[in-house]
Amino acid sequence: MKLYIGNKNYSSWSLRGWLACKQSGLPFEEIVVPLYDDAWAETRLREEFQPSAGKVPVLWDGEAVVWDSLGIIDWLADRTHRDRFWPKDPVACGLARSMAAEMHSGYMALRREFSMNMRARHTDVPVSPEAHQDVMRILSLWAEARARFGRGGPFLFGSFGAADIMFAPVVSRFETYGFTLPGFARAYSEAVLGHEWMAQWTEAALAETWVIDRFER
Repeated sequence: MKLYIGNKNYSSWSLRGWLACKQSGLPFEEIVVPLYDDAWAETRLREEFQPSAGKVPVLWDGEAVVWDSLGIIDWLADRTHRDRFWPKDPVACGLARSMAAEMHSGYMALRREFSMNMRARHTDVPVSPEAHQDVMRILSLWAEARARFGRGGPFLFGSFGAADIMFAPVVSRFETYGFTLPGFARAYSEAVLGHEWMAQWTEAALAETWVIDRFER
């Protein structure tokens, strides 16, 4: 498999696709494509990006191509075993899938005001009422998952899975912008940031030299 991703410092969707590939246990080659550089207009027109209309991540698995992080998660779950990604308990699985889907399509104010930037650290950043509402909704979902299904480990549903993959960039944003989190959310965030794969991604992100001005405050 070949996974095309963007800059690790900035690309939240690439992080999700990469974590999904790691979670699958299948061997894959990662190909980093600098986003929005001088060559990006031509790069995004290359054959490997045609199916996704120039967006990352893109996963090529033989002749099959899958783009969009949630699509990649489902593809890899089918390729391996769904228990690798989703809770076995059907009630927990229903909550996990709903949380992942809501993360996929929602929280626009949080995304707009707090873009992913793993190298940066900010404090006292103003938060709009809309972004605050997004944060409170996320924390309420984390609290429900941890209270009902998190006894088997430090992650949302105990063991690391698709829901954690989808929320990993949010954890990164909370760290970057100095959000004050309640104890359970801080413990969960530390578990995600301390995960071996997240640590690998963070190290690579910090080593990058690209700067994309639109994502710098």
